[in-house]
Amino acid sequence: KSAVRGIATVRYNAFTDVGGKQSFATALVSEDGTGAVISSIYTRDRMNVYAKPIVQFASEYELSSEEARALKEAIKIFN
Repeated sequence: KSAVRGIATVRYNAFTDVGGKQSFATALVSEDGTGAVISSIYTRDRMNVYAKPIVQFASEYELSSEEARALKEAIKIFN
């Protein structure tokens, strides 16, 4: 139950002037609801990486719409 089995990645353009869907959010979650969402926002001059813990299939930190979508897709494996 504690092994990561639900994995999903959502790629997107964070800004209209940057193409190629270089930004992403990846959710890694176990059957017991623990894991993390790792996201990266790409701009022309830098890239930021964020990690948010998941407990009971939710994060205490606000998730972006892309992060929430990745988490929802990762949880689908358990339903």
